[in-house]
Amino acid sequence: MSAAPTPPSEEELPTPRVQNRRWIPRLVWVVPIVAAVIGISLLIKNWENEGPQITISFLSGEGVQVGKTLIKYRDVTVGHVSAVGLSADHKTVLVSADLSKDAASLLKADTQFWIVRPRIGVGSVSGLSTLLSGVYIGLKTGTATLSESHFMGLENPPALSHGSHGRELQLHAARAGSLSVGAPVYFRQFQVGRVIDENLLPDGSTRVSVFVEAPYDGFLKPVTRFWNASGIDVRLGADGLSVQTESLAAVLAGGVAFDDGPTEAVPAANVPGEFTLYKNETEAMAPPDGDPRYIRMRFAQALRGLDVGAPIEFVGVNIGSVVAVDLGYDFQNKTFPVIVTAKVYPRRMGQAYEVLAAQGKTESEETLAAFVGTMVNRGLRAQPRSASLLTGKLYIALDFLPASPRAAFDSSNRPLELPTVNGTFQQLEAGVGRLVKKVNDLPLEQIAADLHTDLKDLHETLSELHTQVLPNAVDTLSALHRTLDSADRTLDAESPLQRGLAETLLESRSTLQAVRELADYLDRHPDALLRGRRPQKVPQGPAAASSTEAKP
Repeated sequence: MSAAPTPPSEEELPTPRVQNRRWIPRLVWVVPIVAAVIGISLLIKNWENEGPQITISFLSGEGVQVGKTLIKYRDVTVGHVSAVGLSADHKTVLVSADLSKDAASLLKADTQFWIVRPRIGVGSVSGLSTLLSGVYIGLKTGTATLSESHFMGLENPPALSHGSHGRELQLHAARAGSLSVGAPVYFRQFQVGRVIDENLLPDGSTRVSVFVEAPYDGFLKPVTRFWNASGIDVRLGADGLSVQTESLAAVLAGGVAFDDGPTEAVPAANVPGEFTLYKNETEAMAPPDGDPRYIRMRFAQALRGLDVGAPIEFVGVNIGSVVAVDLGYDFQNKTFPVIVTAKVYPRRMGQAYEVLAAQGKTESEETLAAFVGTMVNRGLRAQPRSASLLTGKLYIALDFLPASPRAAFDSSNRPLELPTVNGTFQQLEAGVGRLVKKVNDLPLEQIAADLHTDLKDLHETLSELHTQVLPNAVDTLSALHRTLDSADRTLDAESPLQRGLAETLLESRSTLQAVRELADYLDRHPDALLRGRRPQKVPQGPAAASSTEAKP
């Protein structure tokens, strides 16, 4: 074994020396310094790229989340929601958003914001992508020159955007029907555009914005007519039942159709940007009606079945419609007449209107009143008539009835008041009433009693005939049958009677022949009645032989 080493003594230990060296940065500080430099550069870059901050007011903030909800323009992200809060009056939701620097030019005074959510309608489906990614805020820039940072958000999406190739038109109608944004626009049953917006105007009418794509916008003309093509058009005419519709989409979601209107003189001009949207194709393709004229009619009868909108026909031609049916009061007669107000279009009279216009009788109320007065003197009357016996609906017919009593006409009344006569249905009702009265006046009880007595006597007679007369008739017929059988046997050719009768006839014939020979003999020998018959000489020779052969 080796011996353990001996530890050094205190005198042998070295004495340490302290030296002052210059500070040198260590490698461990490089990483935080570089991180700090990068962070500062990112902050500077972020500050340089920082865009505007905006505030959007919504009625509801459903689905909006801070840091997650994005702001998109044409499906490109341009910002995100940074804060969500309530307004001071707690009626709206204030959404604060940070936009990118490039989006600053989109913030016009009329820029629109809306929350994109899944929307499923009859005519369109939108926002389905938000089912997975969540809602986002859509942005549509405006055209104003001023910028803005506070906006009022829309609860519904704005008008659909469209391409630059085509034409946007405004259609005006009293009612939009079943039209919706995204509904198709048809030209001769070919889709050429769609509805991009619809608004309710202050006067209660509807404005529908449509976009017709290029090159189909070349079919637009100053005489183009637009009509509501929603639903199915069913008509029953002289040629049978006809059904017409643009497409299944138009049946479900509505649609607009257009085509060239009726041929008419129009000034050469560019296609206007606004058109009238008619209710249906028939109304759209009808000739222009012109300005309406109002007339009034006072009827002294009930007009059940006459509704607002019922047609006004002049000698069978529809020239207007009923606009009001009111109940009046006649203080003198203490009655309640029915006052009907209607509007008529003189231009629907066709050539008759042209003649009136040439005479200047359609331009002023005075000349028109004078002309109507002339027709009233010729028998023009207003008469309610039945439009359908099945439905009981009525219409007003303006027709010439020369046999009607003379009526007064005041040409100064405004609107013009036409004389009236009772309808044919009321006359029929009165005739039926008179017939019913005559039937009620008949002594029905006495007639019924007499008829009952006569039927009773007839029953007794028939009973007697059945019990007495018929059996006797049967016996008589049986006896007659036996008699006829006996006569048939008697008249038979092999019957004894027939044979005896034949023999009797032969004997009668022989007797008559003998009588005839006797008469001939007496004629030759009249003295034979006194002397008797002379003896006959027997001839001799050939004469006798011939004589003998001659005798029968």
